[in-house]
Amino acid sequence: MSTIALLGLSGCGSATVGGGGSPARAKWVSPVVTTPDGGQLRTTIYYGPWQCSAAFLSRCESKCAAQGHALMGCMWLADIKGDWQGRYLFMPAEAGGRLAITHCCCDYPAIANVKQQRTKWNNARAAFREDWARDYGAWPAGKDPWPGHHIFDLAHGGPATAADNILPVPGDVHDVFNKEYPACYAPGGKWLTPGPSRPYVD
Repeated sequence: MSTIALLGLSGCGSATVGGGGSPARAKWVSPVVTTPDGGQLRTTIYYGPWQCSAAFLSRCESKCAAQGHALMGCMWLADIKGDWQGRYLFMPAEAGGRLAITHCCCDYPAIANVKQQRTKWNNARAAFREDWARDYGAWPAGKDPWPGHHIFDLAHGGPATAADNILPVPGDVHDVFNKEYPACYAPGGKWLTPGPSRPYVD
């Protein structure tokens, strides 16, 4: 997995800026990793879920409509923050940015082969974690390795092993995600109500 793959995880979001709101539900800070250009990268992931901002809801509505579907809700799952330090034109330099990880809950039909998709992921999980570790340090863990959350869920056709569809998530946060996904796909729920543009503080 490459850094570009990680930063491509967004379902319908874009760069965001940390700001108002309450602290994130959880946070993961990577070890410092050397980048191919000789710089150093630290990745921080802030976890929700939060209600999508009006802009993210609008993007999701357009995405669903382009696929011939209606928008049922939008979940802002996490924010990924990257901080890079290195040299540019022989001078010390710093750069960084944030990427919102969101999921558009379009009215996709449920798929019939969820069990086979889960088996496919289970068989690939160890290798996926090793790939992650090469770019970001050891796969996050507490007592046990964190689950890999499928942003576009398997039940509605999300790819089982695509690098840009899997995010490491603390177990308790993963439980919240799994509880809220059905509500996001249900009509008239809170996930169709706009939230703030800056839902958490660093």
